[in-house]
Amino acid sequence: MQLPDSRALIVERGNKKVYDLGDRIAKVFNDTKPVSDVFNEALNLSRINETGIASPRVLEVSEVEGEGWGLMTEKVPGQTLADKMAEDPSRFYEYLERFVDLQIAVHKHRSPLLPRQRDKYARMINGLEDLNATQRYNLLERLDGMERHRRVCHGDFNPTNVIVGEDGELSICDWAHATQGSPAADAAMTFLLFALTDKEQAQAYLELYCERADQPMQVVRKWTSIVAASELARNRSDQDQEFLMGWIDVFDYQ
Repeated sequence: MQLPDSRALIVERGNKKVYDLGDRIAKVFNDTKPVSDVFNEALNLSRINETGIASPRVLEVSEVEGEGWGLMTEKVPGQTLADKMAEDPSRFYEYLERFVDLQIAVHKHRSPLLPRQRDKYARMINGLEDLNATQRYNLLERLDGMERHRRVCHGDFNPTNVIVGEDGELSICDWAHATQGSPAADAAMTFLLFALTDKEQAQAYLELYCERADQPMQVVRKWTSIVAASELARNRSDQDQEFLMGWIDVFDYQ
């Protein structure tokens, strides 16, 4: 993969840099990212493309000389929904309605070859060194008792991953954590991602999602400890580990 000199760095986070190449986007990972993970993200996105969900098309996966492996996709011109919300806070609830409706629309899709959400969560919980054996066992018991579903779930659905196109249409990017599983679990993850920065927005999201999806709030909350553990397992430098541990403790061990 050749990156032009005109490339513009959009964001640098953890083990990746994201570049704007004009009509394309390149996500370039350093050598701490397993090559298999890069190909897996491309495969996930390709399968999402095939469902008809509005998402950038995969164009290329290859090595970037001197940097690492990269994933190139088409560019969806526009702004992130997060930027829109920040620019005009008075329209937050208007944007939130579109955000929730988009997530519910995603959950109506199926993609039988996506990884299974339950298997992914179990693997991540088992690898958590921050929890002792009893805590991991309790989480796995809760996971095993949750109702099984096979719906498309984004796994990191938040306003930074929704692009508002120049025509006003919404598109979803960053499908690295996509699975087939429970919509309630996906909603629990989105709730936590909101709560990391704004608890009021998180509660507003949860109430609106449950109302429009006709989903009991209790079910989403039962998933919260599980998804908090999975988020903790990602070990991202920008996450609040104390916050995530608090959700695990509150919902499982009081």
